[in-house]
Amino acid sequence: MNKTIRRAAVFCLLMVLALLGRATYVQFYEGQALADDKLNRRNTIAQYANPLGDIIVAGSPVAGSQRTASGDLAYKRTYKNGELYAAVTGFSSQVYGATQLEGIYGKVLDGTDTRMKDPLSVLTGERARGGNVLTTIDPAVQKAAYEALGSKKGAAVAIDPKTGRILGMVSTPSYDPSKIAGSTDGDAWKALSEDPDKPMVNRALRQPLPPGSTFKLVVAAAALENGLYPSVDTRTDSPNPYTLPGTRTVLSNENPSAPCENATIRTALQYSCNNVFAKLADRLGQDKVRAMAEKFGFNDAKQDVPVRASASVYPKGMDKAQTALTGIGQFDVTATPLQMAMVSAAIANDGVMSSPHMVSQVTDAEGTTLQSYKDGDGRRIMSAETARQLRAAMVTVVEDGTGSNAKVSGAEVGGKTGTAQHGVGNSKTPYAWFTSYAKDSSSGKEVAVAVLIEDSGAARSEVSGNGLAAPVAQKMMRAALGSS
Repeated sequence: MNKTIRRAAVFCLLMVLALLGRATYVQFYEGQALADDKLNRRNTIAQYANPLGDIIVAGSPVAGSQRTASGDLAYKRTYKNGELYAAVTGFSSQVYGATQLEGIYGKVLDGTDTRMKDPLSVLTGERARGGNVLTTIDPAVQKAAYEALGSKKGAAVAIDPKTGRILGMVSTPSYDPSKIAGSTDGDAWKALSEDPDKPMVNRALRQPLPPGSTFKLVVAAAALENGLYPSVDTRTDSPNPYTLPGTRTVLSNENPSAPCENATIRTALQYSCNNVFAKLADRLGQDKVRAMAEKFGFNDAKQDVPVRASASVYPKGMDKAQTALTGIGQFDVTATPLQMAMVSAAIANDGVMSSPHMVSQVTDAEGTTLQSYKDGDGRRIMSAETARQLRAAMVTVVEDGTGSNAKVSGAEVGGKTGTAQHGVGNSKTPYAWFTSYAKDSSSGKEVAVAVLIEDSGAARSEVSGNGLAAPVAQKMMRAALGSS
């Protein structure tokens, strides 16, 4: 063999070895990554080759599947009352992926979860039949919230205080996930994506906004827990008018004639006295207010229900004037409706915060439980006595104060209104809030609710927590208690 042939043979051998090495690397080291790549259409074809499992509310599926007319994607997702339950289910699209419960439990629903494989399916590579997700949602509460919010832009959440079960979660304006479930829904997706009202944003979980005076419940809890005052009926040291510390800015009250000077915490909640709670926050200091807020769930970046909620924020690094403003739920304080429902739930449950969750069970297609969520898995965040006093003060708000529209016949109802400033210099229409609880002693049923009205189309002078948000909460509480 001459030198030229020998060199060519060696070169060819090296090329073959390189190709074998690359093929081995791709097969054994990159194979799974390539198989899982979101751009691999084979995954989408396999996912929609069979019906997905169901998302279930009160025993009935609200998300299912139907056969497509043509193409290699055999089935697509369908939704019963899609707009009503969109904030719970999210969407599953053949093109745009999946969100919320559809995304979190995607492998259960399409049958690829490893807990659903039997020895034969491991050998054959066949998928199991899609499993099911059982929610904690009460359809009566969900419907009441959706209908009461109507055309308003806002959100509402209802929680069972003892168990932590989320009974209702609505965000408006909503959308029908069925309209973006297929492979030819680009126009519908574009319209939803470009809608300035952002219907695909779950406002109940994912859009924290200033909570306004509803945050006064957190400040009141901090004041009682830190011994600043022994009772909600002890007179405070609260001048009216109140000047923010280190400034010439006078903090006014919504009702100039309200008895807010040196008012008790009960009276201050009843009339929503800004001077009292700004002074309380200043006296406590930001660290103590933040510590109480974090017990309620603020600043938690991993608040999963199991959909992850955006963190509600109590800020750091403030001066005294800014700290005082946080006492009325302003400056850089933000909260989701979920968070403010959690505040009322902990107060209603004698100071114990039960972990909120909207899934009770995950099963395979035969109904065998793969995962279950414990009810009442909570922690104490305040004393039972503090919670009792705050409930009494919240009842005064509803019976004799700013929350009169939340009354439910035959039930104990406590609440707190809020109107949060919006825009530079409060130039835009304020947000209207209401957070509350209701207990029916005859049935033992109870519920905690938070409602946010981001925009109702009402004139600025007509925006109030009692006028806009409390009626929504009242309808949800009635539905949860089964009241007529």
